[in-house]
Amino acid sequence: MPEDSRKLFYSIGEVAAMFGVNESLLRFWEKEFDTIKPKKNAKGTRSYTKEDIEDIHQIYYLVKEKGMTLVGAKKRIKENRKGVSAQIEAIECLTKVKEELLKMKVEMDETAPSESL
Repeated sequence: MPEDSRKLFYSIGEVAAMFGVNESLLRFWEKEFDTIKPKKNAKGTRSYTKEDIEDIHQIYYLVKEKGMTLVGAKKRIKENRKGVSAQIEAIECLTKVKEELLKMKVEMDETAPSESL
């Protein structure tokens, strides 16, 4: 997700880098999912808002991480958009907790007295 909360628009290259995908995949998803509507200037250059990126995140999660088909992802988003967002937020939160716990474990292992044989 966007790290700089002050930024209003992101280029297609920046968004592709956020998700580790090709720009062509974002253009394809834009055709397939009517929720992705980046602004385009006269030359056709896309500018994505945070809302567009949240929509892409949902699609990425369902298709790339959960392995759903495009049809299945469209149906899930249509039926339960807020539920998908809540699921993504929960996973992100749990991932952060896991990272913190692993850091604590490493610190504890480093400070634990070594046993001599």
